[in-house]
Amino acid sequence: MGEMESRHRRVQRVVAGIYLGIPVVLLVIVALISTAGSPVVWVGCLVPAGMLVLGWVLRRRHRYQPRWWAGIGALFGGLSGLMVTLFPLAVGVWWPVFLVLPALLVGAVVGALPARYADRALLVPVVPELADTPYELIFRLRGLQLTAVLLGADSVTIQSRPVLRSQSTDNLGKTYPLSSITGVFEVALSGVERLKFPIPLPHPPVVTAGPAVILQASGDDWVLPTNQASTLIDLLNRRRSTA
Repeated sequence: MGEMESRHRRVQRVVAGIYLGIPVVLLVIVALISTAGSPVVWVGCLVPAGMLVLGWVLRRRHRYQPRWWAGIGALFGGLSGLMVTLFPLAVGVWWPVFLVLPALLVGAVVGALPARYADRALLVPVVPELADTPYELIFRLRGLQLTAVLLGADSVTIQSRPVLRSQSTDNLGKTYPLSSITGVFEVALSGVERLKFPIPLPHPPVVTAGPAVILQASGDDWVLPTNQASTLIDLLNRRRSTA
């Protein structure tokens, strides 16, 4: 089994733990609490069961998109913290309600931690074979907050708000098929350049000295400051060659 296959299996086990494992653990806890109450209390199991169904659906959509993993983990972890502290009220146990806020925060943090591990397991160290996988790779842009290049299996996107990509419209980002890219070059910025972007940015760009990528696609010409310029170019060119 190759290195990337080993990484893939390890990462997907963690992703399954986030999307499916958290709801299953919560379902077991809620079921155990329900045994101390009346049959009506078992209705509470619908909440983790619903999370499990949602996790099943979202996992199929997000399994190759690391940008979603931490958010889903925090959401499921936070909901689990709320459920564990509030559901005991249904069986007459009151004291956990005083822990609801800490449980919410701790649950969100604990739920997001596996996503950070999975992201690191996938990307560290970066190897050329990553380009041969279906994973979406994220490259943050230097000096442009909340702006990134998303390198997909068959497209590249410049996105000003990656977290809100599900609401994407033409004014929030630009997506190009890999087949439409006509040139990719590495340059060094001095820090005095004035970069223009045809998409709205959440914050004004702060140009700093360092490597950057010139991306030419569909008649557009982008200058993308990133400290991972050479890595982005290598992976992009490798995916272009197999697109």
